[in-house]
Amino acid sequence: MNNTFEKRPVWTKDFIGISVTHLIIFLIFYTLLTTLPIYVIQSLGGNEAQGGLLVTVMLLAAILVRPISGRILEVLGKKNTLMITVVAFAITTFFYLVFDQYNSLLILRFIHGLSFGIATTATGAIAADTIPGERKGEGLGYFAMATNVAMVIGPFIGLTMLQITTFKMLFVVLSILILFAVVCALIVKVPKMPKENKNNVKRKMTIHDIFELKALPIASIAGLISFAYAGILSFISVYANALDLASVASYFFVVFAFVMIITRPSFGRAFDSRGPSFIIIPSLIAFAIGLVILSFTQTALVLLLAAAIIGLGYGSLLPSFQTMAVQSTDEHRSGHATATFFTMYDIGIASGTYVLGIIVTYVSFRSIYIICAAIILVVLLLFSLYQLNSKKGEREIN
Repeated sequence: MNNTFEKRPVWTKDFIGISVTHLIIFLIFYTLLTTLPIYVIQSLGGNEAQGGLLVTVMLLAAILVRPISGRILEVLGKKNTLMITVVAFAITTFFYLVFDQYNSLLILRFIHGLSFGIATTATGAIAADTIPGERKGEGLGYFAMATNVAMVIGPFIGLTMLQITTFKMLFVVLSILILFAVVCALIVKVPKMPKENKNNVKRKMTIHDIFELKALPIASIAGLISFAYAGILSFISVYANALDLASVASYFFVVFAFVMIITRPSFGRAFDSRGPSFIIIPSLIAFAIGLVILSFTQTALVLLLAAAIIGLGYGSLLPSFQTMAVQSTDEHRSGHATATFFTMYDIGIASGTYVLGIIVTYVSFRSIYIICAAIILVVLLLFSLYQLNSKKGEREIN
């Protein structure tokens, strides 16, 4: 058994290639997320609302296309879908150099969001296929680090470049980066998976083509986690500014990502060897504790302590839930399971940003993070019930 484990590595050429492709796509996503609102205000004479709309339009497009992306992967094939959407993502990235009118940028952002939504579903599904089954949790943990690294490095690259050069040069750099992603995608060989009856590809679209129903319960629970996480993404900088800790806010995500990166490998291995509950339950508790500490923050040290504890908790949750979503169904449905997972994740982020944004007009930021902690405790209850139900089902089958 140990020999088999050693003979099936995670870090293959294909896994590295798809991970780098995924990293660059998210790097460009997060770079533009932080710099385009500035571009609209400084170069196009727009306002904050228009800058925010550019961000929202891309997210909306990704959310709209996610549910059918699994079906697209099934019909076109994962490799074909990957290449088409990565090239489309590259072309739309180039066009930021050309479009300098706000309305044309809105259209561009929508198209960019469509390619982003399908491409990242394809990278996630292909990554899951390239990882040995007995190391799925560990491998997807490594893969998810690409998103975490991009989340920190992307804004840093964008904001740093704007201090020393122009927006046009920033767009040139991003265009060069995405070309490298296209090359990496080309070298990826997608493993062949068991297929359904070929007639199924020609049938009419049903609910099974929009959602993987077996993965929907665990994906919905993950959506509640991203709902709570939206409170951090959307309001941490404003909250830090209100506490006169604006200079420390930029380090929040650095500490957050650092803790995730150093703990992810061991957590992934523990997921595979000890099962999901061994990792997920303590991680949910840590996430809730971190949110409570964040709500009572008064100093920079406590803010960064909260970042570390939240990173410790949240860091393993999304890859763990993604692994459970993929493992809940048949191998040939991994694309649908991945699409279902990211659909619910995106809905959680978008709805969390909107709903918590409304609530914060009536309560303090401290109360917002207490509410988020309470949501995580609800998730803990739902996950425990899900696991109990799953074990009961397994016993009945046996």
